[in-house]
Amino acid sequence: MRLMRVVHSGVQLRRRVRGPKRPSWSPELETFATFLHFYASQSVRLPVKWQRGAAEKIVPKSDAIDAIRFERIDAGGVPAEWARRDGCDESRVLLYLHGGGYMIGSVDSHRDLIARLAGACGCPVLAPDYRLAPEHRFPAQLEDALAVYRYLVGTGIPAERIVVGGESAGGGLTLSTLCSLRDAGEALPAGAVLLSPWVCLEPLQASIETNARFDYLSRRSLEAAATHFLGKGGDRRNPLAAPIYADLAGLPPMLIHVGGAEILLDQDLEFARRARDAGVEVELDVWPDMIHAWHLFADLAPEAREAIARIGSFVRKQSAASGQRPARLKTVKS
Repeated sequence: MRLMRVVHSGVQLRRRVRGPKRPSWSPELETFATFLHFYASQSVRLPVKWQRGAAEKIVPKSDAIDAIRFERIDAGGVPAEWARRDGCDESRVLLYLHGGGYMIGSVDSHRDLIARLAGACGCPVLAPDYRLAPEHRFPAQLEDALAVYRYLVGTGIPAERIVVGGESAGGGLTLSTLCSLRDAGEALPAGAVLLSPWVCLEPLQASIETNARFDYLSRRSLEAAATHFLGKGGDRRNPLAAPIYADLAGLPPMLIHVGGAEILLDQDLEFARRARDAGVEVELDVWPDMIHAWHLFADLAPEAREAIARIGSFVRKQSAASGQRPARLKTVKS
């Protein structure tokens, strides 16, 4: 890509004069991060359809995909794909909800990450193509995620052998799904994997400004996505849309990854604190130089490959636990 070559030349020149933009960034990662930063700042001007098409092409794909078998299915009325590695443990499942601000992204755009997760977790990954905004606004995404989870349980896979996870908006959707299941008195999964989760729809935190020059997300892109997701005038503090405001009591153990150079850093740190205060077991990993959802760029960053390996360990541990974790019903005060 011609633009990428131009960006790479500029990055090389800057690094010779000033050094890397972040201490651990390789020239390749810095080039890609710079390109994403430039593209994302302009992409909000594009029609959503064009943004979706670009997302399919921009996120890198590698030969990690070649080791995985993909199978398209109907999961409770929601189109989805199984990702399996030969010899995987079919008794456990990672239900993975892709990110993209609830308006872009798909199984195909996230295929490389899904393939790597299937390998790291040693179990099948089920990834749905849930409905996207603005054609389908909240709570359509939540309805689809719940339908896929219930489909899994209906096939005979015990809840305690399922982990639910996602990055960015997929992380927020994971939490909304768990809260809805708990409130309905349904069996909760064994754990949650939250990668740079978007949990607050109001861009209020300091890191939105302090990390703006490193990350590819921006205040403007968050505002646009939230408006598409909820519609103009939608309640940005609805706890099922912005789970930082949810009652988190009774939710299963969580693994939270957040980058020290991403704009969602502060909201994710605050969410982790609130979850712990609510009695949730939280494993929080802050990766000092990483940008938003760096796991998607595993071919460029060893930190992404290491993070995916840690996710695999967490999923194996949680989904191997014996004994049903009962749902904890909320107490409603009269």
